[in-house]
Amino acid sequence: MPIPENFPEGLKPLGKISDTDGNFHIMWGPGKEKNVDGSQAEVFADVDVKAAYEARGEEQVPLGISGTMVAVDWDSCVADGACIEACPVQVFQWYRTEKDIPAKDVIGQTFEGTGSVVKDERKDMTDKADPIREHDCIWCMACVSVCPPQAIIVDQSNLEKHDNAAKSL
Repeated sequence: MPIPENFPEGLKPLGKISDTDGNFHIMWGPGKEKNVDGSQAEVFADVDVKAAYEARGEEQVPLGISGTMVAVDWDSCVADGACIEACPVQVFQWYRTEKDIPAKDVIGQTFEGTGSVVKDERKDMTDKADPIREHDCIWCMACVSVCPPQAIIVDQSNLEKHDNAAKSL
């Protein structure tokens, strides 16, 4: 289920994910197990994703949306990696390849941006494409066009929403 065009309306900023350059992006929530139409969110319906969480002994919980101008719905992201491969400026990284922690624990973390930017180098299906370098986006929309579950929205006009949300964190 694609991110609604009115994103982030109806969501609240949960916290920041920072990089060592002093930039950050916001995690929005609440996350969702069910889509608006009542169907299961993609990662809760995907057997490979569910098996990966089980193999790690981690509880699969609703996560929310990472980023604002480049926003990835982590409850829809099935760790395909197409966005990572398509991005010409390496906005995304597999977050677990830098810090192998549960996705629910990334809020408040600082990343160096040294995670893998190679499609096939994710840790497993629990990994997420994180827009760690959201501020480097050139608005080409390549990631949006290749994402199988349509889990990405790119909207430069969300900068004001990012700035307003940052004031509340």
